[in-house]
Amino acid sequence: MAIRQISWLTKEMWFEALKSSLRKFHPMEQLRNPVMFLVYLGAVVSTLFCILYFNSFGRFEFQICIWLWFTSFFANLAESLAEGRGKAQASSLKKARTDLEARLFKDNKETCIPSPQLQPGDIVICEAGNIIPCDGEVVEGIASVDESAITGESAPVIRESGGDRSAVTGGTKVISDRVLIKITARPGDTFLDRMVSLIEGAKRQRTPNEIALAILLMALTLVFVVAVVTLKSFAEFSEGQASIFGESNTSFMILLSLLVCLIPTTIGALLSAIGIAGIDQLIKHNVLAMSGRAVEASGDVDVLLLDKTGTITLGNRMATDFIPAEGVSVEELADAAQMASLVDETPEGRSIVILAKEKFKIRGRNIQELNANFIPFSANTRMSGVDLQLEGGKARKIRKGAADAIEKFLKESGRSISANLKQKVEAVARQGATPLVVCDDERTLGIVQLKDIVKGGIRERFAELRKVGIRTIMITGDNPLTAAAIAAEAGVDDFIAEATPETKLNRIRDEQKEGHLVAMIGDGTNDAPALAQADVGIAMNTGTQAAREAGNMVDLDSNPTKLLDVVHIGKQILMTRGALTTFSVSNDIAKYFAVIPALFLGLHSDKGLEGPLGVLDIMNLYSAESAVLSAIIFNALIIVVLIPLALKGVKYLPMSASALLRRNFLVYGIGGLICPFLGIKCIDLLIVWLGWVTQ
Repeated sequence: MAIRQISWLTKEMWFEALKSSLRKFHPMEQLRNPVMFLVYLGAVVSTLFCILYFNSFGRFEFQICIWLWFTSFFANLAESLAEGRGKAQASSLKKARTDLEARLFKDNKETCIPSPQLQPGDIVICEAGNIIPCDGEVVEGIASVDESAITGESAPVIRESGGDRSAVTGGTKVISDRVLIKITARPGDTFLDRMVSLIEGAKRQRTPNEIALAILLMALTLVFVVAVVTLKSFAEFSEGQASIFGESNTSFMILLSLLVCLIPTTIGALLSAIGIAGIDQLIKHNVLAMSGRAVEASGDVDVLLLDKTGTITLGNRMATDFIPAEGVSVEELADAAQMASLVDETPEGRSIVILAKEKFKIRGRNIQELNANFIPFSANTRMSGVDLQLEGGKARKIRKGAADAIEKFLKESGRSISANLKQKVEAVARQGATPLVVCDDERTLGIVQLKDIVKGGIRERFAELRKVGIRTIMITGDNPLTAAAIAAEAGVDDFIAEATPETKLNRIRDEQKEGHLVAMIGDGTNDAPALAQADVGIAMNTGTQAAREAGNMVDLDSNPTKLLDVVHIGKQILMTRGALTTFSVSNDIAKYFAVIPALFLGLHSDKGLEGPLGVLDIMNLYSAESAVLSAIIFNALIIVVLIPLALKGVKYLPMSASALLRRNFLVYGIGGLICPFLGIKCIDLLIVWLGWVTQ
């Protein structure tokens, strides 16, 4: 089942959310949220009072008790619904996490053992049809792997040894060929295990912003606790001064209800759900966030560093053109280049054979009939080729390689590369391509142009990142000429050429010292230090195990342009939290002015008449009891109304901070002031009509 195909609107998820909401009434669960813990305590205390004073309490007190429990339950429901989708996703992943028989390869012998007995460093054999028993890296061979259980993508991916696409995940399936895999994780601590625990939310920790906001909400709660506790003394003092007693309603249940209405229960109830929903939004885009901190940080990222190979480009250099030297036909060059590449199994060598075949219909030869001695590529010579035995015992030596390597080869026989061809080599390099010079023992034939293809659509996505204020920097080990050309083609703002792991790490640190929040996208082992240092480290799922462990996010689709979605979601979380906090505080202010006048209308007045506070009683509620009951019902129901907004998030709109502040104030600030007046008045009319309160 694809991760992003799961909906949280199924009956099973609602049923599980309801059960989870009831389980969250455990005191230790409630203690995690101080604001809602106060509501929980209020519900418990009011229940005890209703039991102890059952004969003296009326219908009003019992209704208050019930609605306090509903308020606590709705807060639990908001968090449970946010967690519900993750638990369903985790269930689908658990199906892939099964105990298998592993084919252990040791001392040139193959033995079958249960996969839980595998240890890091063990070598296992996997062939077509086998399920990979544990996380590891391909150390020999190449194979197609079905990772749909993890990524949701049906198309198989290639996993091969010796590159940045060597990592394999336990629970995925080999669908072709044979590979040897070196185990890198212990059973129970695999990538799939971590995905399950993270998606379930079991290890989710509160982010710094959540902690700061929780402290603010606690401070506001303490202010309202002091205000409500002193109300009774204030009322009694005012009645004593006027020699009129019993005109204000300050019973325990009234004051308890008033406290619950005034403390920031709305944002307190939804705060956890917003954070969980943010991680869920990323999962919909097939990005696994290892922490809520990374999701929030992504909303403030303003610098992005990207590794070139495999991230901006496809990763393998491919032959794209034949450029002949003066006096040489392009067909002759293509024929010689293909001849020198017949046994070259590198992606570059195979692409040369294919390009010659496609452009000039040059078919591959029978190697046995050529009577040829093929020269493999060597890191020392930096070239490869073939020696052909011609008639008369004469040999023809064809070589292809880097320009300086071919120059050195030609000098041995007193020849050199022409000035015209050197200019063509430089021109190819300036275009961001890699020139391979082809020669035989008589003359230089020309150039094979190799190019690392830039991924489609990436230039447009970088332009969108620029619009939201994110500066992009490409990192590559290429020479400055090649790096500049690829940077221009991809549309990045800056680049770092001839980069080492230390160069990447130092650049990130320098940007952070200047106050920037840095995101890093990479897929190789050499990217791991930079991924760990970055505020947001996004590892490609096709990358190495080291890269995936160093990052705090994993892109299961291995699409670097996904960062724009990650940034939008991060900003959306911050906007949602800010909007609902504004709404909640405005709500509390409105409820204060809606309820307080109804409670103290008789103060400083003649017996039975309306006092000075009557001027503030603009809502003209039926009675003090109906005012409090209406407010407590509204306080509970508004949580339910806002759950979809907390889970879905406020719509992200690219705008300045000042424009965003104005929008928040107008929509959620003023809206938070108006809604309680309208809602409480409507509820007051309804409960009077239903006969829930008496005069």
